[in-house]
Amino acid sequence: MKTKHIVWRKENEYLHIRATGTWILSDIDEIEREIASLPRAERIRWDVSQTEALDSAGILCFAHLLEAQQSYAQVEVTGYTPQQEKMYRLLVSHKDETIPERKTTFFERIGKHTIEGVRDLKAFVDFLGRVVYTFFYLLRHPGAFRYKETVYHIYQSGFSALVIVGMTAFLVGMVIAYQGAVQLAKFGADIFIVDTVGISMTRELGPMITAIVIAGRSGSAYTAEIGAMKITEEIAAMQTMGFDPYNFLVLPRIVALTIALPLLIFFADIVGIFGGIVASTMELGISFDQFVQRLNETLEVKHYILGMIKGPVFAFAIAAIGCFRGFRVSDNTESIGLHTTASVVNAIFTVIAFDALFSVFYTEMGW
Repeated sequence: MKTKHIVWRKENEYLHIRATGTWILSDIDEIEREIASLPRAERIRWDVSQTEALDSAGILCFAHLLEAQQSYAQVEVTGYTPQQEKMYRLLVSHKDETIPERKTTFFERIGKHTIEGVRDLKAFVDFLGRVVYTFFYLLRHPGAFRYKETVYHIYQSGFSALVIVGMTAFLVGMVIAYQGAVQLAKFGADIFIVDTVGISMTRELGPMITAIVIAGRSGSAYTAEIGAMKITEEIAAMQTMGFDPYNFLVLPRIVALTIALPLLIFFADIVGIFGGIVASTMELGISFDQFVQRLNETLEVKHYILGMIKGPVFAFAIAAIGCFRGFRVSDNTESIGLHTTASVVNAIFTVIAFDALFSVFYTEMGW
C-alpha cells in the first residue's frame, strides 16, 4: 500500500493540510498527483512536522504549491525545523537564478568543429567501405540486386529532372552567348561566340550545372527519405529482419544516379547550345545554319567525351553524400533539416572541387 504524502481535512473556514512521509525527488510525481486533488479554501494551515525526509526537490515542490495557494488564501505553515526553514529560504531565494553559460573561445570553437569534421570523415570512410563491400557482394550475387528500385530511381532522378535541367542549361547557354557577344563584337570576332558556347557547355558548364541542380534536387531527396526512415525506425526494422540497408537503400540510388546523370549532361549540352543559338541569332544576327556549320568545325568529339567522363564521378559523389547524410540523421525532425542542408552544401562543394581537379588534369594532359 502506498504511503500518502498529503493528508487534509476541512474545519470551518480552515483547510488543514498535513505533509507526511518522504518529500524527495523520487516521490515528486506522486506528490503532484495528490496536490492536484486538494480543494480550495480562504484559510490554509500546513503542518510539516511529520515529514520523514525532505530534499531540495521536495522543498521546491512545496514552495511552488505554497506560492500558488498564497495567491488566493491566507496560508500558515507550522512544524518545520530550523534546518528545513534555512534550506527553504536558501532554495526559494535562488530558484529563479540560472547558471550562466560558459563562453567558448575562438580556438575552442575551431577545435570543436575540427573534431566534428574528423568524426564525419571517419564515418564517411566507413560508409564508403560498406558501399564497396555491398557492391562486390552484388557482383557475386547479381540476383540480389534491386533492379526494380534502381529503375524507379532512374526515373525519379533522371527523367523527372529533365525540365529543370533543360531550363537551367538553356538560360546558362543564353547568358554565355549574350555576355560573350558584347566582348567579341568589339573586335569583330562575332563568329567565335560559337566556339565559346560549344566548348564551355560541353566541357565545363553542362556537367557542372547539371550536377549542381541534381545535388540540390536528388541529393537532398535521398537524405530526407533515408533520414525519415531512420526516425520512424524502418531501417532498424529492416536490419532486424535480416535485410541489408546498403543493398536496399544505398546501391539502387547510387547506380541509378550514375546512369541518369551522364544522360542528363548530354541533354543539358544540347539544350545549352540551343540557348546559345537563340541568343546569338538575337544579338549578333548569326543564323542557325551558320552556327551549326561553325560548331561542326570547332567542336570536337573529345570535348563531349571529356565532359561526359565527369558525369559518373559527380553522380557517385552526390548519391553517396546524400545517402550518408541520411544515415547520420538522429532521432528528431530538426536533424533531417540540418543534414539535408549539409548534404546539399557538401555535394555542391564536392562537385566544384572535382570539376577543378578535372580541369587541371585535362590541361596538364593537353586535352
